[in-house]
Amino acid sequence: MIKDLPEKLKLLRVKYGYSQKQVADKVNISPSIISGYETGERTPSTDVLLSLSNIYNCSVDYLLGKQNAEPPVIFDTEGLTDKQIQAIITLIDSMKNK
Repeated sequence: MIKDLPEKLKLLRVKYGYSQKQVADKVNISPSIISGYETGERTPSTDVLLSLSNIYNCSVDYLLGKQNAEPPVIFDTEGLTDKQIQAIITLIDSMKNK
């Protein structure tokens, strides 16, 4: 088992608002395997680690504990107008200032 990997995978999944099923669908594996990764009962292959790093917009080094900087949350704004994107930015800024 890779130290802290189960905790990081669960934390990132929750941070991005994904269910285990959603992540499993993105990686093309079963939700029970994702659960196994998050409990430490299973260790992902290098291919799965790479897929997870792409889903969570982080490096494999971060997942493996070689890099400590937590990745930023990235929002998919495709299909939104500039006005909608600005409204989201304004909302986030107002929440930070509270």
